[in-house]
Amino acid sequence: MTLVKKIRIIHFAQSNGGVERYLYTYFKYSNKELFDNVLICADTFEFQKFASLVSDVTILPLKREISIKDDLISILKVRRIIKKYEPDILYCHSSKAGAIGRIANMGLNLKCIYNPHGWSFNMKVSEQKKALYIIIEKLLSLFTDKIICISEAEFISARQKKICVPEKLCIINNGIDLDERENSSENIDVKWSEDAFVVGMVGRISPQKAPDIFIRAANIIHKKIPQAHFVIIGDGEQREEIEKYAEQHSLSQCLTITGWVNNPIMWMKTLNVGVLLSRWEGFGLVLAEYMLCKLPIVATNVDAIPYVVENNKNGILVEKDDYKAVAEAIIGLFYNNELRNSMGEYGYKCVKELYSASRMVKDTEKLVSCLLHNDNN
Repeated sequence: MTLVKKIRIIHFAQSNGGVERYLYTYFKYSNKELFDNVLICADTFEFQKFASLVSDVTILPLKREISIKDDLISILKVRRIIKKYEPDILYCHSSKAGAIGRIANMGLNLKCIYNPHGWSFNMKVSEQKKALYIIIEKLLSLFTDKIICISEAEFISARQKKICVPEKLCIINNGIDLDERENSSENIDVKWSEDAFVVGMVGRISPQKAPDIFIRAANIIHKKIPQAHFVIIGDGEQREEIEKYAEQHSLSQCLTITGWVNNPIMWMKTLNVGVLLSRWEGFGLVLAEYMLCKLPIVATNVDAIPYVVENNKNGILVEKDDYKAVAEAIIGLFYNNELRNSMGEYGYKCVKELYSASRMVKDTEKLVSCLLHNDNN
């Protein structure tokens, strides 16, 4: 019997949260008979959980902020790791890892795939920084074979900014592990009564996800719906600020912050409404998870979100930073049980059809095979 040589892929990632969940799902569904995955990740990852899914994990301390000295050290370390493993493909995830990885690969002539998981120039930053990020992406695209856009919005944004030649761009929509999430049965200890109306957001407690808008909307909602309870499933640098606001406005008893949890889907199943108030968003993986839990969604009308949330079908779209509109939408859903149920059912149908993790991985591995096949011809 002839043994097939596996295609080795080094995945390099810096940003945890959604990217970490993406990679966990990717590795689970990867065809291990044909592909050998190696992970380089930041020390903020829960890297232990990847040990059984990949052939090796290398931890690399990485900072989100730009630092010439630290980033140069990281570039040299990644370059050494690439030489050590001699992979067929380098797959960089998120903008920081994308920059470091592609620079490290210069001169090595290794096929390179880049997935920004949300363009850096769409973040809420100054116009000068946006211009800088666009220049960086354009320059580094010259050292990239394919750029994966995780949504149509990402693709359109790249075309509008002329990041690269159109042939380098492709769309592979994010996916979630439908089976694992539907069959999850872990018990959690909730801190609210059975008759509570539970509103939750999942994600980093950081400026991108707008937890400040969430808690301000909660202040309005609680005055109208005394039995409302608010849950933030995640953690981050703004946690102290959110807890301080809650204390100042007598919301502490109706606010739960879980911190990072291993199985966020179990917390989502306790919600009545799922919220994503991002100021920018490459896809919003949690939206598909909300839909799988049959939750109506309240989300901002930015970037990729309106491609996932159909207004008044599986959720309600509001303008960015408009906490009053967020509160109004959630209060409206509280008083309209029929609408909540219909939105939940519509979303559930959509997620089953469009956002399968196995489809996402198969499409990506097909792209990898095509890249290598074309190179060999």
